[in-house]
Amino acid sequence: MIENPLFVLAVLCGNIVLCEWLCQKTALRHLGTSLMVIVVTAVVANFGIIPSASNAIPLYDGIFTYIAPIGIFFLLLKVNIRHLRKAGLPMIMMFLIGSFGTVLGVFGASLLVGGSDSLGEHYHILAGMMTGTYVGGSANFNAVALHYGMNNNGLLYAGTAAVDSIFTTIWMIASLSIPKLLSRYINRQPTTQTTATDSVSAEDIHSDVETISPMDSGVLIMLACGSLWISDLLADWLASTGTEIPSILILTTIALILAQTRYIQSLSGTKMIGIFLIYLFLAVIGAFCEIGALASLGIDLAWSLTLFIGTIVLIHGLFIFLAGGLLKQDWDLIAVASQANVGGGSTALALAKSFNRNDLLLPGVLVGSLGSGLGTYYGFLVAGWLAP
Repeated sequence: MIENPLFVLAVLCGNIVLCEWLCQKTALRHLGTSLMVIVVTAVVANFGIIPSASNAIPLYDGIFTYIAPIGIFFLLLKVNIRHLRKAGLPMIMMFLIGSFGTVLGVFGASLLVGGSDSLGEHYHILAGMMTGTYVGGSANFNAVALHYGMNNNGLLYAGTAAVDSIFTTIWMIASLSIPKLLSRYINRQPTTQTTATDSVSAEDIHSDVETISPMDSGVLIMLACGSLWISDLLADWLASTGTEIPSILILTTIALILAQTRYIQSLSGTKMIGIFLIYLFLAVIGAFCEIGALASLGIDLAWSLTLFIGTIVLIHGLFIFLAGGLLKQDWDLIAVASQANVGGGSTALALAKSFNRNDLLLPGVLVGSLGSGLGTYYGFLVAGWLAP
């Protein structure tokens, strides 16, 4: 094992490249790069090529402390609230209903599995993480996990991420089938949401390919480092006054405020850099997954996690389709809004394409962006509510 930080960083970046290639060129694309990065790096660490949790190096702490929050900051800079009007009122309404369904699902699942009795002392953190991710995507999952230090519990984090990935995939398949099934009994005429030209805009918004200049890079790095520094200062000051507000939540708010300015929206590279930094964070999570400690999770906890997360998705799905049905909404629209909750803008876009509904492409991506902004707030609210 080589502990030199340059070597370890090279291996982590190499794993990201490998996983991106596998998810683009092979059948493993169905697993997604995020999960693949965790799995591949876990294998590398357990073979002793790079350090794992028991002999972690300072580089890992640096990635947790600085790289991951900055990655989240960059991703949030693409959340432009002014664009939401293009999503249309029905899509926004169903998305918000789905978000409420997620919260109901978390509380319902907590009652079913017995909360901390089954999930342990980290139960409220897991509840917050799952609330965040099923309101708007994995950036929220990671934001809650970072604040509570769940990143240091690599096995539990990775196990939760794996079960989350499984149910996200299952719900994607269900979302493809449910509208067709419901249409046999209750036919709903599609309601066009946007013009056909918006489909190009949706592809542009969701594309990972960007051209970035040295000036844009400098501005983005300056903003990210400065905002993280200010967030930490404000969090410490508020704590001294008796008000506990997570630094990552302050950072989220700063990012969302900045994202509404035209200048920030004109900067290129935010999504590309943000995604890469999050992959780097997930690679370290993989390194913390020591197989030797796997037995400490136990079958009971694994089963409880599966039941907990599966129940959240089920209640969310029942609630949004029942509410949408009562409101006489288009079944395809309901499914795309649900995917924007559960899987984020990427799966919403893919689902709209599968339905051949170009009018739902841009709305799905836009409410997915809304979820990226709201999910962290939802996650911390639920985690705080359920905290012992």
